[in-house]
Amino acid sequence: MNRGSGKSSDETLIEMDRTAWSGGEENNGFHTNSDKELFQLENAAVDKQQQSKDSVYFRDGVRRIDFVLSYIDDKDGEKKQDRRKVFEANLQKAGLDLETEDKSESEDGKTYFLKIHVPWEVLATYADVLKIKVPFKANDIPAKKEVPMSWLFTPYRLPDHVMHPEPDYFTYTFDKSKIDFFLIEDKETFFPPSTRNRIVYYLLSRIPYSKEDKDKKGIKRLLNNGTYTAAFPLHDCRYWTRSRDANCESERYSLYKHWARFSRFYKEQPLNLIRKYYGEKIGIYFAWLGFYTEMLSYAAVVGLLCFIYGVATFDNNVWSQEICNDTIGGQIVMCPLCDKKCGYWKLSTTCSSSWQSYLFDNTATVFFAIFMGIWVTLFLEFWKRRQARLEYEWDLVDFEEEQQQLQLRPEYEIKCTSRRVNPITQESEPYLPVTSKCARSMLSGATVLFWICLIIASIIGVIAYRLAVFAAFASIMKDSPTNKLDVVGSLITPQFATSVTASCINFVIIMILNFLYERVAIKITDMEVPKTHVEYENKLTVKMFLFQFVNYYSSCFYVAFFKGKFVGYPGKYAYMFGEWSGLRNEECEPGGCLIELTTQLVIVMVGKQVWGNIQEALVPWLRNWWVSRSARNHPESLYSRWEQDHDLQSFSQLGLFYEYLEMVVQFGFITLFVASFPLAPLLALMNNILEVRVDAWKFTTQFRRPVAAKAHSIGAWEEILNMIAVFSVVTNAFIVSFTSDMIPRLVYLYVYHPGTEMTMDGYISNSLSIFNISEIPIENRPEDGENPDWFDSSNITTCRYRDYRHPPGHEKQYNHTMQFWHILAAKLAFIIIMEHVVFVVKFFVAWLIPDVPSEVKARVKRERYLIQEYLHDYELEKLKVQLSQNGQNIDQCTCPTTASSPMNVEVVSDCLT
Repeated sequence: MNRGSGKSSDETLIEMDRTAWSGGEENNGFHTNSDKELFQLENAAVDKQQQSKDSVYFRDGVRRIDFVLSYIDDKDGEKKQDRRKVFEANLQKAGLDLETEDKSESEDGKTYFLKIHVPWEVLATYADVLKIKVPFKANDIPAKKEVPMSWLFTPYRLPDHVMHPEPDYFTYTFDKSKIDFFLIEDKETFFPPSTRNRIVYYLLSRIPYSKEDKDKKGIKRLLNNGTYTAAFPLHDCRYWTRSRDANCESERYSLYKHWARFSRFYKEQPLNLIRKYYGEKIGIYFAWLGFYTEMLSYAAVVGLLCFIYGVATFDNNVWSQEICNDTIGGQIVMCPLCDKKCGYWKLSTTCSSSWQSYLFDNTATVFFAIFMGIWVTLFLEFWKRRQARLEYEWDLVDFEEEQQQLQLRPEYEIKCTSRRVNPITQESEPYLPVTSKCARSMLSGATVLFWICLIIASIIGVIAYRLAVFAAFASIMKDSPTNKLDVVGSLITPQFATSVTASCINFVIIMILNFLYERVAIKITDMEVPKTHVEYENKLTVKMFLFQFVNYYSSCFYVAFFKGKFVGYPGKYAYMFGEWSGLRNEECEPGGCLIELTTQLVIVMVGKQVWGNIQEALVPWLRNWWVSRSARNHPESLYSRWEQDHDLQSFSQLGLFYEYLEMVVQFGFITLFVASFPLAPLLALMNNILEVRVDAWKFTTQFRRPVAAKAHSIGAWEEILNMIAVFSVVTNAFIVSFTSDMIPRLVYLYVYHPGTEMTMDGYISNSLSIFNISEIPIENRPEDGENPDWFDSSNITTCRYRDYRHPPGHEKQYNHTMQFWHILAAKLAFIIIMEHVVFVVKFFVAWLIPDVPSEVKARVKRERYLIQEYLHDYELEKLKVQLSQNGQNIDQCTCPTTASSPMNVEVVSDCLT
């Protein structure tokens, strides 16, 4: 089905000028040379100044500009001139119409603009080659019944003419030999501008520009060597006002008015109009982003409720009360957290961080971790259904990647000099030898591995910074004036200062490595010479995401699963690079490492989102402002449509790739570590509400119009999302078990509580082991002057540390107690139970929800049935016409059982060789 242009009638066969089909030589409806000459003579006298330069038509006002190339005629550019001469001659030979705007007409006085128009015969030929679907009959399937209480959603809806810019049609792959089978009302508007510019780009990518070497071809190479400075299709009008030309659709204005303004953040997206204007690939991205944002709202509400639960039960936090109690936490002396520079300290100094940790480390955390495991499954399954519906509505049901794979990348055709016979098509095609492919893949893999090792090395460096600087902060801050501040003084601790500074440094390193690796990944993917565009994107996706996964998540993995797990105990501490380094492994606070994981997550996640929005919105705006500063106040009559678009930023072929990458990395943050920060989905939701409108504004106002491309899904990103979804169940189970203090508290509550009633009283003292101060080695003891004034070594003989070990004097002193093994067993049991419960529910939900709605299946079957029926009737009627023209008696004719074979279509050879 398609919402395509054409007649809104139930007729299946279109009456059209049959002179192209009968009498003499058939020309498939093409214009003859005499027709072209007459057309040119009629329009030769048109004054180009009578027409607004903001128009999207040639000077004759009839032929639409489908593509624009720009170039500067350099003084020393004879080679470039020769390339342009050959290339433009081949464009005309391929049937394209060209019109040049002299540099004297341009704003800067030095840029030429070559305007390209695709005549009907070329459109028809390559619509057949590219298997483009077009309407052949109005859709007769009844529309869905209106949802009850749908009036409640009226404030969020857009006008119907914006949501559904075209009527519903049944569609079929265009066939030039069956041209009167389709609903063609006007050949000039039958194919929308997005389809027209897609066909032009297909030709531009394959037409040679050298007479001597036919392998030198394609607009991309001409752009790279400076022959042309830009190549782009035109926007149909200025975004803030409708076009003065009544024949212009002004769809860009509609998109800006109803979609690309932040004041419309609560409105639905006009996906059909986005698809019509930008193509299916960009339409699918915005459909996915909108659906992801919608699903985030449910996770954000549940996460907010869990946070509210933590606030509401704040006063019931017994262990924090004990830490803050002067008679309990105020009397517990803790062992030094580092060698020499750290003194003894009282447990009550962690009072504030203990209360903060409880907001995210409570019983609601377990519920939310399980909920997110199920939510991510619902998100992926419901997206499959939404995607299936879009595939039907946008004529992508029969679209397969094989169709794309038949279209080799021009770079592949150029670089692969070896040829062989395709076993399927029996045609000669270029190929890359296995030895060359293996060597390139090995070099590419080694490069990726090197950069991943570089990330790991940088993370180790950040960890070493944490270990080294903690001692300095501890020594400096013990007498710091910030301790006397009423509000924030208690919050600024050595642990907090170390965590925040290390997180910021880590974020800067992430951004730098990310900036450098992006360029490396593109170069090594180019080096591999992928065969098709789909293969190219998949290879680059794997490389980029693997790097981003390690780059963005490694610091969070360290805090969640390594910090405080391999510490040792006083007198026998573990060191990062051995005892000689003096870098003692970090300990978690008595409240656990969860609050530090939350800090790390917030800084990296929010920092990336803020930086991403600055890059996406502010940078393109500043560049466009600078380029167009001398022309932005000019009227339309002086500032042409092609110059306006030329001054905009170019949307790269990988532009959409980076949009997906940004969102998938965010998806990893809100799923892999969500147990440590239930408000993560809420932050992601607020960012995405802004992201949708920023991206819309950017596409509509700051970028040239991208070349339309087809895509029936989000591609390799779907598999990556599934991988993250499965992995997130494991990570959250481990976070609840090993990073939070949930399991030790539950074991104490049910097994080790004092008295007969279950209570958390005494938990803090139970969770801390005792060590004899006299047994601390001299090299680990605090230096003179590092201990606080209240510390008296003659009266204080023991200190406490976070572990479950036997006290001094016990026959198994400093060995783990039975409670430690009970807690470890409970942690492992919880991981196994949680994983199995969530996985069973996930797979059950995935089985329960079909990927394709039954309604869509029925409509697809109905459309296929109608195609067969109407094709049969069409062939039968065509055969009757042929027999009647041959003077035969139709009544006595027995129709053959097989359909007549379609006439052969000859594609312009210069374009594909």
